[in-house]
Amino acid sequence: MFAGHFGLAAGVRSKVPEIPLWALMLGTQLLDVVFVPLYLTGIEPIDAQLGSGYGKGIIHADYSHSLLGAIIIASLAGLFARKAWGGKAGFVMSSVVFSHWLLDLAVHRADLPLLPGNWGDFSLLGLGAWRSEGLSIGMELLILVIGFLMYLRSSLRKTGGTRRKLALSSSIVLGIMLGFALITDITSLF
Repeated sequence: MFAGHFGLAAGVRSKVPEIPLWALMLGTQLLDVVFVPLYLTGIEPIDAQLGSGYGKGIIHADYSHSLLGAIIIASLAGLFARKAWGGKAGFVMSSVVFSHWLLDLAVHRADLPLLPGNWGDFSLLGLGAWRSEGLSIGMELLILVIGFLMYLRSSLRKTGGTRRKLALSSSIVLGIMLGFALITDITSLF
Protein backbone atom coordinates (compact mmCIF):
# COMPACT_ATOMS: atom_id res chain seq x y z
CA MET A 1 0.00 0.00 0.00
CA PHE A 2 2.79 2.43 -0.85
CA ALA A 3 0.55 4.67 -2.95
CA GLY A 4 -2.13 4.84 -0.26
CA HIS A 5 0.42 5.98 2.31
CA PHE A 6 1.63 8.70 -0.08
CA GLY A 7 -1.94 9.79 -0.79
CA LEU A 8 -2.48 10.25 2.92
CA ALA A 9 0.66 12.43 3.08
CA ALA A 10 -0.66 14.65 0.28
CA GLY A 11 -3.98 15.07 2.08
CA VAL A 12 -2.32 15.94 5.38
CA ARG A 13 -0.09 18.48 3.63
CA SER A 14 -3.20 20.34 2.52
CA LYS A 15 -4.15 20.87 6.17
CA VAL A 16 -0.69 21.32 7.71
CA PRO A 17 1.43 23.32 5.25
CA GLU A 18 4.21 23.98 7.78
CA ILE A 19 5.42 20.39 7.37
CA PRO A 20 7.19 19.84 4.04
CA LEU A 21 5.60 17.29 1.72
CA TRP A 22 8.84 15.27 1.60
CA ALA A 23 8.76 14.92 5.39
CA LEU A 24 5.14 13.75 5.38
CA MET A 25 5.86 11.23 2.62
CA LEU A 26 8.88 9.94 4.51
CA GLY A 27 6.77 9.82 7.65
CA THR A 28 4.10 7.67 6.02
CA GLN A 29 6.81 5.20 4.98
CA LEU A 30 9.01 5.41 8.09
CA LEU A 31 8.02 1.97 9.40
CA ASP A 32 9.08 0.49 6.04
CA VAL A 33 12.30 2.53 6.08
CA VAL A 34 13.12 0.95 9.46
CA PHE A 35 12.03 -2.46 8.09
CA VAL A 36 14.48 -2.44 5.14
CA PRO A 37 17.76 -2.84 7.07
CA LEU A 38 16.09 -5.36 9.39
CA TYR A 39 14.93 -7.31 6.33
CA LEU A 40 18.35 -7.13 4.64
CA THR A 41 20.04 -8.48 7.77
CA GLY A 42 17.50 -11.31 8.11
CA ILE A 43 16.02 -10.02 11.36
CA GLU A 44 12.60 -9.40 9.73
CA PRO A 45 12.12 -11.93 6.88
CA ILE A 46 9.31 -12.36 4.36
CA ASP A 47 7.96 -15.84 3.64
CA ALA A 48 6.79 -16.12 0.03
CA GLN A 49 4.29 -18.85 0.92
CA LEU A 50 1.53 -17.30 -1.15
CA GLY A 51 3.62 -16.40 -4.21
CA SER A 52 5.85 -13.48 -5.02
CA GLY A 53 4.71 -9.88 -5.24
CA TYR A 54 3.50 -7.13 -3.00
CA GLY A 55 1.04 -8.39 -0.43
CA LYS A 56 1.64 -12.04 -1.28
CA GLY A 57 4.17 -12.93 1.40
CA ILE A 58 3.83 -13.33 5.12
CA ILE A 59 5.88 -10.50 6.60
CA HIS A 60 7.67 -11.07 9.88
CA ALA A 61 8.20 -7.39 10.73
CA ASP A 62 8.17 -8.22 14.41
CA TYR A 63 10.00 -5.06 15.44
CA SER A 64 9.34 -2.29 12.90
CA HIS A 65 5.64 -3.13 12.49
CA SER A 66 4.71 -4.25 15.98
CA LEU A 67 2.14 -1.99 17.62
CA LEU A 68 4.60 -0.89 20.30
CA GLY A 69 7.39 -0.50 17.74
CA ALA A 70 5.14 1.71 15.60
CA ILE A 71 4.25 3.84 18.63
CA ILE A 72 7.94 4.28 19.51
CA ILE A 73 8.95 5.16 15.93
CA ALA A 74 5.98 7.56 15.62
CA SER A 75 6.89 9.23 18.93
CA LEU A 76 10.53 9.73 17.89
CA ALA A 77 9.44 11.18 14.53
CA GLY A 78 7.02 13.47 16.36
CA LEU A 79 9.79 14.75 18.63
CA PHE A 80 11.95 15.52 15.60
CA ALA A 81 9.07 17.29 13.83
CA ARG A 82 8.26 19.29 16.94
CA LYS A 83 11.81 20.62 17.07
CA ALA A 84 11.88 21.30 13.33
CA TRP A 85 8.40 22.76 12.70
CA GLY A 86 6.66 23.33 16.05
CA GLY A 87 4.34 21.57 18.49
CA LYS A 88 1.41 21.02 16.14
CA ALA A 89 3.77 19.51 13.56
CA GLY A 90 5.08 17.07 16.17
CA PHE A 91 1.60 15.74 16.89
CA VAL A 92 0.71 15.59 13.19
CA MET A 93 3.94 13.80 12.26
CA SER A 94 3.45 11.24 15.03
CA SER A 95 -0.05 10.62 13.71
CA VAL A 96 1.14 10.34 10.11
CA VAL A 97 3.84 7.82 11.04
CA PHE A 98 1.39 5.79 13.11
CA SER A 99 -1.16 5.88 10.27
CA HIS A 100 1.15 3.47 8.43
CA TRP A 101 0.46 0.82 11.05
CA LEU A 102 -3.29 1.45 10.92
CA LEU A 103 -3.40 1.16 7.13
CA ASP A 104 -1.23 -1.96 7.29
CA LEU A 105 -3.63 -3.41 9.86
CA ALA A 106 -6.39 -3.14 7.24
CA VAL A 107 -4.45 -4.82 4.41
CA HIS A 108 -1.99 -7.24 6.03
CA ARG A 109 -2.82 -10.83 6.73
CA ALA A 110 -2.47 -11.66 10.43
CA ASP A 111 1.25 -10.89 10.67
CA LEU A 112 1.41 -7.72 12.82
CA PRO A 113 2.47 -8.35 16.45
CA LEU A 114 1.51 -6.24 19.43
CA LEU A 115 4.98 -6.23 21.00
CA PRO A 116 8.44 -6.21 19.41
CA GLY A 117 9.67 -9.71 18.62
CA ASN A 118 6.12 -10.90 19.29
CA TRP A 119 7.09 -10.99 22.94
CA GLY A 120 4.34 -12.66 24.94
CA ASP A 121 3.27 -14.67 21.89
CA PHE A 122 -0.01 -12.76 21.52
CA SER A 123 -2.22 -13.31 18.47
CA LEU A 124 -0.96 -11.52 15.37
CA LEU A 125 -3.16 -8.83 13.85
CA GLY A 126 -4.27 -8.03 10.30
CA LEU A 127 -7.65 -7.76 8.60
CA GLY A 128 -6.36 -9.22 5.33
CA ALA A 129 -7.66 -6.90 2.60
CA TRP A 130 -4.74 -8.12 0.48
CA ARG A 131 -6.67 -11.36 0.01
CA SER A 132 -8.86 -9.43 -2.43
CA GLU A 133 -6.88 -7.58 -5.10
CA GLY A 134 -9.94 -5.53 -6.01
CA LEU A 135 -10.52 -4.41 -2.43
CA SER A 136 -6.83 -3.57 -1.96
CA ILE A 137 -6.66 -1.55 -5.16
CA GLY A 138 -9.95 0.18 -4.39
CA MET A 139 -8.83 1.20 -0.91
CA GLU A 140 -5.55 2.52 -2.22
CA LEU A 141 -7.14 4.37 -5.09
CA LEU A 142 -9.67 6.00 -2.76
CA ILE A 143 -6.99 7.21 -0.33
CA LEU A 144 -4.79 8.37 -3.18
CA VAL A 145 -7.48 10.31 -5.04
CA ILE A 146 -8.88 11.97 -1.90
CA GLY A 147 -5.39 12.95 -0.72
CA PHE A 148 -4.39 14.30 -4.13
CA LEU A 149 -7.61 16.30 -4.54
CA MET A 150 -7.18 17.80 -1.06
CA TYR A 151 -3.61 18.76 -1.94
CA LEU A 152 -4.60 20.21 -5.32
CA ARG A 153 -7.49 22.23 -3.88
CA SER A 154 -5.32 23.61 -1.09
CA SER A 155 -2.49 24.51 -3.47
CA LEU A 156 -4.73 26.34 -5.92
CA ARG A 157 -6.79 28.12 -3.25
CA LYS A 158 -3.78 29.79 -1.65
CA THR A 159 -2.19 31.17 -4.79
CA GLY A 160 -2.90 33.55 -7.64
CA GLY A 161 -1.34 34.51 -10.99
CA THR A 162 2.09 33.06 -11.70
CA ARG A 163 2.23 31.29 -8.34
CA ARG A 164 -1.05 29.55 -9.23
CA LYS A 165 0.56 28.15 -12.40
CA LEU A 166 3.51 26.92 -10.37
CA ALA A 167 1.15 25.32 -7.83
CA LEU A 168 -0.78 23.63 -10.64
CA SER A 169 2.47 22.38 -12.23
CA SER A 170 3.76 20.98 -8.96
CA SER A 171 0.38 19.34 -8.32
CA ILE A 172 0.51 17.70 -11.74
CA VAL A 173 3.99 16.36 -11.00
CA LEU A 174 2.76 15.03 -7.65
CA GLY A 175 -0.24 13.44 -9.38
CA ILE A 176 2.03 11.69 -11.87
CA MET A 177 4.26 10.41 -9.06
CA LEU A 178 1.25 9.14 -7.11
CA GLY A 179 -0.06 7.50 -10.29
CA PHE A 180 3.24 5.68 -10.81
CA ALA A 181 3.22 4.54 -7.18
CA LEU A 182 -0.29 3.15 -7.65
CA ILE A 183 0.65 1.40 -10.90
CA THR A 184 3.64 -0.16 -9.15
CA ASP A 185 1.40 -1.42 -6.35
CA ILE A 186 -1.19 -2.78 -8.78
CA THR A 187 1.32 -4.60 -11.00
CA SER A 188 2.98 -6.18 -7.97
CA LEU A 189 -0.34 -7.69 -6.87
CA PHE A 190 -0.45 -9.95 -9.90
